[in-house]
Amino acid sequence: MNRQYFANLALMLGAAIVATSCGPEMPKEIPSSFETMTVEKSDIMLPYKFSARMVGQNDVTITPQVSGQLMKICVAEGQLVKKGQTLFVIDSRNAQLELEAAQANLQAAKAQENSAKLEYESNKNLFDKNIVSSYMLSASENSYKQATAAVAQAQAAVNRAKVDLGFCTITAPVSGITGEIPVRTGDQVSPLTPLTIVSGNTTMYAEFSVTEAIIETMVQEGVKANEVNKYIADLPEATFVMKNGTEYPHKGRVVSLTGVVDAATGSLTSKVSFPNPEGHLYSGIQGTIVMPFEEKGVIVIPQYAVVRLQDKSLVYKVLPDSTATAVDVTTEDTGNGKDFIVKSGLGAGDKIVTTGANNVTEGQKVLF
Repeated sequence: MNRQYFANLALMLGAAIVATSCGPEMPKEIPSSFETMTVEKSDIMLPYKFSARMVGQNDVTITPQVSGQLMKICVAEGQLVKKGQTLFVIDSRNAQLELEAAQANLQAAKAQENSAKLEYESNKNLFDKNIVSSYMLSASENSYKQATAAVAQAQAAVNRAKVDLGFCTITAPVSGITGEIPVRTGDQVSPLTPLTIVSGNTTMYAEFSVTEAIIETMVQEGVKANEVNKYIADLPEATFVMKNGTEYPHKGRVVSLTGVVDAATGSLTSKVSFPNPEGHLYSGIQGTIVMPFEEKGVIVIPQYAVVRLQDKSLVYKVLPDSTATAVDVTTEDTGNGKDFIVKSGLGAGDKIVTTGANNVTEGQKVLF
């Protein structure tokens, strides 16, 4: 073969190589792989949440005990007050006049009592000397007793007038925060007129309803009526989360659980006590009580292992031949944002697809 033949052959081979290198690359099939896990039963702490409303330890509605014109308002709305501090002053002139009249009647009754006493003692001496009859002695004795009773009545009237006079100055029955004041100076008030509310705020109570699930747990644990206080004492500390998501820094303890189930809601009312040293909690604040409870012997799986299909929750179970099949499950949120508790559909020892579950098709061979 001559040199020209080899040159042409080399040229053809080079062109073929260039054509091959510049052509489209054929796609390579990459086998899919998934992560799996074998489910087992375990114990987990769940954050139970309850809607709650704050109330003061002593929320006292302030109303007058006597009628009259409101002369002075000594506090402002939302003011911190101490027990015994003056809140309102009602016109006391009528009460003062009634006291003075009662004191005058008392003096008159005492004078009448002294006269009756002298007459009785005189008749008693004369009776001892057989000068007056027993009838006169008895009559003077009765007059003396009536005068003594009149003094007691007059004294009671004075005491009542003093109390009414004292009611004209309304003081705080507890230390706390004043609420709304719907009256103004000069208003005519009576015992039916609400003046304000003083909320004792050194300790606050979060009131909430305990669900049937907790009641059933108590029954299952065999809590008897006389053991409720011990059950409450053993409950974990609670956290109060305000509506804006802020967590109150102080923990609370459950202090009461009513013994009567509400027929309408099937729930019990409970209270959690929170210290309020900084005064950040107010009556009427709404939020959420969060308490951790332990669930024992439950199946916990990652949330990403659950595939949502319309109203169904599916988990892909790995069969012995390494293929996946979808099973319906019912789940409960753990509240930690990562896991679900499986209530039905899986058993301990089942193997399921976790990572990549959304990409599995029925009967697909799962590599693991």
